[in-house]
Amino acid sequence: MGDQEYQEYDDNLIALLESLWGEGFMSPGGTEEVDRYLHGVKLEGLSVLDIGCGLGGVDIHLIKHHRAALVTGIDVNPSLIERCNLLARKFKVETQSKFICVDPGPLEFDDASFDIVTSKDSIIHIPDKQALANDVYRVLEPGGWFVASDWLAGYEGEPSAEMQAYLVAEGLDFGLASAKTYLRALQGTGFADIEILDRNDWYRQQARLEREQLGGVLYAGLSSKVGSEFLEHEIKVWDKLIIAIDQGQLRPAHLRGRKPA
Repeated sequence: MGDQEYQEYDDNLIALLESLWGEGFMSPGGTEEVDRYLHGVKLEGLSVLDIGCGLGGVDIHLIKHHRAALVTGIDVNPSLIERCNLLARKFKVETQSKFICVDPGPLEFDDASFDIVTSKDSIIHIPDKQALANDVYRVLEPGGWFVASDWLAGYEGEPSAEMQAYLVAEGLDFGLASAKTYLRALQGTGFADIEILDRNDWYRQQARLEREQLGGVLYAGLSSKVGSEFLEHEIKVWDKLIIAIDQGQLRPAHLRGRKPA
């Protein structure tokens, strides 16, 4: 994407995303999608690392509904970390949560520091999937699980013209990779019980519902909050997103793997 200037997760974009996906969430499905990718993995009494914690909605949910003992959320954006801390205070989970602003790069935690490592749709911002897999494996306790969702590329090599148009319109610093790349990274690191579950069919319908809401029931409220010009731009982004999803070029997925005991 050359010298493109990337969009930030500013107040307007955050307001729009939360209006669609719920308080504390910046990606589709909210708590229901978290529960789906966590299916069968117990968190009660365990320590969890959340990579790319965003607004903190996932972390609050892991504590309140999955009974995690301690959730550590990390993000590279200091303003998002501030929002996470505000949300933790609102839900009175300050003692069970910790939010840290980090620099991009290796995880600065000791070996075997966490029982569970998770991420909701944030690994897309990390280009080197193998380096990340190595790091996640290192900080996991033996027997611990990596469970996540993410946006995957449905292509090897160059994207279609329509996918490229979506990426330019979205304007975020995506480091997309295919399911094969994720699988190689997890296998190469030593993870067992690896699963990659494609969620494209679900999101093809979900994206249309979101587009309908932005142009319909949410329009007046959002327009007064973020401005009609910004909202109209985002609606056009969704139009391009739907084309990319229909083509299978952008594929949401659930990911998991276990570090052998």
